[in-house]
Amino acid sequence: MAILTVRNLPDEVHRALRVRAAQHGRSTEAEVRDILEQAARPEGRLKLGLLLASIAREAGGLADAEFEQFSQLRDKTPALPPSIE
Repeated sequence: MAILTVRNLPDEVHRALRVRAAQHGRSTEAEVRDILEQAARPEGRLKLGLLLASIAREAGGLADAEFEQFSQLRDKTPALPPSIE
């Protein structure tokens, strides 16, 4: 896991984070992690594969059954970074 240091955080912001963390029953560090995760990966984000599939369905080129077949066949293993050796 990465470590992030935030410098020059105004006292008012730090105080507000501590209060918010207390309201959620967690540490300030856990609260900041949650805030950053929500900002970087929002629930409503658009995923390219789903967008392309919906376009194909709207165009009549991909039925729901065909979409399900592609979903089952798709390789879901994470991609490995390229080797530089």
